[in-house]
Amino acid sequence: MDTRRQFRLSATAFVAAGLLISGCSSGKSPSEASASDGASGAAPGPVAVDQAALKKYYDQKLTWRGCGVPGFQCATMKAPLDYTKPDGTEIKLAVSRKKATGPGKRLGSLLVNPGGPGGTAIGYLQSYAGIGYPAQVRARYDMAAIDPRGVARSEPVECLSGKEMDAYTQVDQTPDDQAETTRLAGSFKKFAQGCEKRSGTILPHVSTVEAARDMDIFRAMLGDKKLSYVGASYGTFLGATYAELFPTRTGRLVLDGAMDPSLPARDLNRDQTAGFETAFQSFAKDCVKQADCPLGTKSAADASNRMKAFFRTLDAKPATTGGSRPLGESLATTGVIAAMYDESAWPQLREALSSAMDGDGAALLSLADSYYERESDGSYANLMYANSAVNCLDLPPGFTTPEAVAKDLPSFEKASPVFGKGLAWASLNCAYWPTKATGSPHRIEAKGAAPIVVVGTTRDPATPYKWAQSLARQLSSGTLLTYDGDGHTAYGRGSDCIDTAINTYLLEGTPPPAGKKCS
Repeated sequence: MDTRRQFRLSATAFVAAGLLISGCSSGKSPSEASASDGASGAAPGPVAVDQAALKKYYDQKLTWRGCGVPGFQCATMKAPLDYTKPDGTEIKLAVSRKKATGPGKRLGSLLVNPGGPGGTAIGYLQSYAGIGYPAQVRARYDMAAIDPRGVARSEPVECLSGKEMDAYTQVDQTPDDQAETTRLAGSFKKFAQGCEKRSGTILPHVSTVEAARDMDIFRAMLGDKKLSYVGASYGTFLGATYAELFPTRTGRLVLDGAMDPSLPARDLNRDQTAGFETAFQSFAKDCVKQADCPLGTKSAADASNRMKAFFRTLDAKPATTGGSRPLGESLATTGVIAAMYDESAWPQLREALSSAMDGDGAALLSLADSYYERESDGSYANLMYANSAVNCLDLPPGFTTPEAVAKDLPSFEKASPVFGKGLAWASLNCAYWPTKATGSPHRIEAKGAAPIVVVGTTRDPATPYKWAQSLARQLSSGTLLTYDGDGHTAYGRGSDCIDTAINTYLLEGTPPPAGKKCS
């Protein structure tokens, strides 16, 4: 599988599962400026941070070493577990970089984050961004990444064993009676309890605000006065949060496939449900034109009805896969959703659906496994564990009881006749979380920040286009760049118009004109 596509299928998890610079220098070194120049008071929530007490972290020196990946270096940095107690427990965070290749004057470091939350930024850097971003960008920037706290190489959140996770992913997420509802709620409780048991120390400290603060320490350690950054999906929320906390240290930020920080969890989940419906309808319209479409050749509406009917069939009788895990409705839904992230996966999805409808669910199961980052040995990466941990800390739960989900089912099913019921019930996962949310929905303006480019794709399944429109309006220096197309995010997806606009911004600091649209 193409590495970049693999990141699209797995590293950008849906919300319900449960992304040198112009300006005057202060005359100080980056570390001095970071430790003494406090943020503008725009930090979300009531938490106060003593910037002076963080000086020892900003003054760290990175010891770079080989990573085992040609051209890349790795290091470990320290950060306080709890920023309100900077003299307390420390955590270690993994970082990586690839030096600018030249020619041309070096512009500093360009941090990247693929989203999730829970996607490994270092994996993304070493497998794609550091070798696949446009050559002119890699020539001028040191490409860099930090795995956010709780993710991959940085004190990863752990919750379940491989066998337990297998069982969790197979639980029916469209309960038809009280017994199935109780079983689903019980699976969410067991998941949360497993996270508390295995990762109770770090669990209260994996918020996006804390991850953004970690990025600022890393920025200073790299020697950059301002942060340049490309964040995708959840990575846009991380980048916007950074700009909110440190507007005067914000350099060239690209927020691709943007989230809307002003929305509560229930609205985010419902909007995203509608986004997957939009993407599926686009797939269905294409599918019925293909000779190998397993959903018929009549119309997109007919294809949708056939998809729903097949899900019901799997709910009653899962398909065999040649292994110990049958393909039930939940895993089949995940497999279909995975293919919505990138239209290049549509042929694979047609083939997988055809096989599943003939009784062999192995190919569709493989799509679901790629989404969950399940390895062939039955182990899982920590993507879904970190995903829930961050989401449940950043926002209060969308639903707190099964009764609340049942009451709101009609609105989700209206948003998506194909996926609505399952995604509504998936939104219950944070109801049983052992750690109370520390964040809340709020507008991010980042007053005083340099121009920020917000990118939205019109038929994006995971981050609906209207979220990008909203974030661009909220940011005081936001500029919206639109990609009229399918799939999740836009940079590097084949649009010369999009890539040229972003490359020009990253290299010259000039954002695209307001309202620019590309196809």
